This record gives sequence, structure tokens and C-alpha cells, in this order.
Amino acid sequence: MNEFSLKYGCNPNQKPARIFMANGGDLPVEILNGRPGYINFLDAFNSWQLVKEIKESTGMVAATSFKHVSPTSAAVGKKLSEALKRSCFVDDIEGLDDSPLACAYARARGTDRMSSFGDWIALSDVCDETTARIIAREVSDGVIAPGYTPEALAILKAKRKGAYNVVRIDASYVPEEIERKQVFGVTFEQGRNNFKIDRALLDHIVTKNKTLPEEKAVDLIISLITLKYTQSNSVCFAADGQAIGVGAGQQSRIHCTRLAAQKADLWHLRQHEKVLGLKFAEGVGRPEKNNIIDLYLSDDADEVLGDGVWRNHFAVRPAPFTREEKAEYFKTIKGVSLGSDAFFPFSDNIERAFRSGVSYVAEPGGSVRDDLVIEAADRHNMVMAFTGMRLFHH
Repeated sequence: MNEFSLKYGCNPNQKPARIFMANGGDLPVEILNGRPGYINFLDAFNSWQLVKEIKESTGMVAATSFKHVSPTSAAVGKKLSEALKRSCFVDDIEGLDDSPLACAYARARGTDRMSSFGDWIALSDVCDETTARIIAREVSDGVIAPGYTPEALAILKAKRKGAYNVVRIDASYVPEEIERKQVFGVTFEQGRNNFKIDRALLDHIVTKNKTLPEEKAVDLIISLITLKYTQSNSVCFAADGQAIGVGAGQQSRIHCTRLAAQKADLWHLRQHEKVLGLKFAEGVGRPEKNNIIDLYLSDDADEVLGDGVWRNHFAVRPAPFTREEKAEYFKTIKGVSLGSDAFFPFSDNIERAFRSGVSYVAEPGGSVRDDLVIEAADRHNMVMAFTGMRLFHH
């Protein structure tokens, strides 16, 4: 198949629309179910590259959850703790521990559930039944993977009344070295970003503390590959084999850092015993629980705890999660990793990251204020590597 006609482009008024191979060859994908759209394919091709590169770099299966051409998270197939299973709403998934791929997607989907609502999924390996059962019960647009077991495909084809988008990618496909796109009738051309992100990229440590454990190096690699496919400017926090906070598409780098930190903070808070112990009202579904938890942890908690409303959300009225309690909890958070797609121009990024438990940093370096950024990292005993490579993506 050389081309595939789309219902419309980014918006319904943008017609005609299609994907096709300009060189006359076959598309590297097979549509097994549904009819993916323009944005779906943008998500599919970007997300596939992300999980493919993570697996190549770490040797572990990987999954990502994409929305509007940026990842909400990406993860490798590490088993989840019991608290994380409950936080991600997968503690009832039978056989989860036996499927690294399902663990990867459970992590990716559960990191930022507000953003991943209606996501596009990419899997580095053949989708198995356990992974498909998680996908089947979440609000999602589609999935791309190198293959599907018969059981998994049957489950996915039944989703959304048979209209769920299921795409198989040729894992051996290698795109042309030159890529092109048009903006306002003008054609842009550039070489593909084939820069390899691996352990060697982290060798240039510029801080006094130079101890970088291998599991933290993996977290930094995950953060950097995630950034490679995130709309810039972007900053990514990572921990325990997954991206836990992605700050994407901000004009100011400190705003990227603040946004990523806020999301990472929520990921940690969702695993706190006060949140895991919430008693929801009968009939409250998973999407509603996400919204309730988000408000419960925010400065607008009265919207779900107020006298006239709490019974709509909870069977038992929970005690507020105070700022003081949160501050004490965050004092226990250490060892978080952070990647940035370009250099930090000011040390305020390091100071904000430290408040969210960051101990390891990877950024290109090259700012006229590198010395101040290094000084801030040294003040907090961080390990910081200069990669020498910017990772802008637009």
C-alpha cells in the first residue's frame, strides 16, 4: 500500500488528506483495525521511534503514551510496586508481573493520567494479551506495535464498538536520511535526527559528585530519548525506569522545568498513603477518579472536599492533604533524574528541580552561565552530565 486516504487533516476543514510514500514504495504500516487520522499517524510515527530507541539503548521493552505529538510518559518494563499498581489503577490486572510490556504501558499510562486520557500508544514489542487488557479498558485512540498475538488483537478489535485503531509497523523499516515538510507552501528539508543516545553520552560529568549509578543512567537515557520526541522547549523528569513528568512546548525553560516538576510531584503524591486510602463513592469511574485526585492534591481541594459536594465523590470524607504534609513528604524524595533538550540558561532550573527530589541531571551545556548552573548543582550535591547535544523537536 503506497498511500492511505484520511478523513481530514489536523482539523475537519483541512481536506483532502492522506499519508503516502513520495518514493513510490510501500507504507511501513498495516492498518489492522479502525481508520486512524492525521494526528493519529503523527503520534504513531513519533511514538514508535521513541520506544524503538529506548529498547535499543536500554535492552528493555518500552511503551509510551502520546497526546498531540508529545509523550505524556515513556517507560521500560520494570515491575511495579504495590503502591504504584494502585496509583496506576492496575492492581487488579491478572498476570501483570509476568508481562514486562504490560508493566511498561501501565507505568506510561498511569504517570500523568489527566494528560494520557485519549492517548495514542506505542509498544516496542509484540502486544500480548495482558497489555491488551489494560488498553481495552482505558479511553484511547489507538496503538502501534510490531505485532499482536491473536488474543491481543481480538481484544483490541472489540474496543470502541470495533472502531479502535490498531496499526502494525514494520520493525525493520529505515526511513530516508533526508526529511521534508511544508509550511505555508514552503518546503523545509533537513537531515534526520539520527543522534544516538546511550550510556556513553553521560560520561562528561561536570560536577564534583561524579557517582552515577547504572539505574540512574538508564533513567537519564529514558528522559533524553523522551525529549527527542517531545515538542520543544522541553524538560523531562524520570525515576524508576520511566518518565514521571514531561514539561513540553514552553517558550521559557524555567516554565518547562516548573511544569515537569509539578507533574513529577503529582506522580509521587499519588502513591502517598493518604491518596491510596481515598474511599470513593459508589459508581465513580477511573477517569472521574483521576480528576478527583488531581483536585484533591491541588490548591482547589474544596471543589471536591466542600460541605456540599464531597458526597458526590467520596464514601468517606477524607482529611485535606495540607501543604505542610506535602512539604514533609517531598523532603523524603531523592534520586530523581532530569533531562533538558537544551542548556539551562539560569540556575533557577536547578533550584526548582532540587525541590522535587532531583539528584541527577543531563543537559547539553554551552550556556554563558554554565558555571553558575554547575555551582548550583554542586551546592545540592547533584551529579550533572553535559551531553553536548541539543534535542529540539518541532
